[in-house]
Amino acid sequence: MKSSADVQPDACSVRLVDPERVASVNARMPGEEDIVDTADVFGLLGDPRRLKLLVALLDGELCVCDLAAITGLSESATSHALRLLRAHRVVAVRRDGRNAFYRLDDAHVRMLLDLAVAHTEHTDAIHPERSQA
Repeated sequence: MKSSADVQPDACSVRLVDPERVASVNARMPGEEDIVDTADVFGLLGDPRRLKLLVALLDGELCVCDLAAITGLSESATSHALRLLRAHRVVAVRRDGRNAFYRLDDAHVRMLLDLAVAHTEHTDAIHPERSQA
């Protein structure tokens, strides 16, 4: 006889509850490389400094100096963050002489940011991962 310690409450009692749905989800699942690339983008957005740069760009194109002033980062740190975002096609750059002007790369990035900001503005998030000390 099994004791209560031997029972796993989260374990499924059957292999598949809805095999048709599992097959459907698997059929539309992006490839592994696309999943990794998408996770990388979310990782980039997970840094508050980079996110602040991107939110600043919601209003349109800005040069590195202006972005540094807005975010409180050094110009060097701002440039480094923007290079990383550009490498992942989150931002695009336009050069005018010695100045570099950055903008969000496309409407998808804008939509992702708009949705994320709207989500946090209308919810009271509980952050169990943050220390309450």
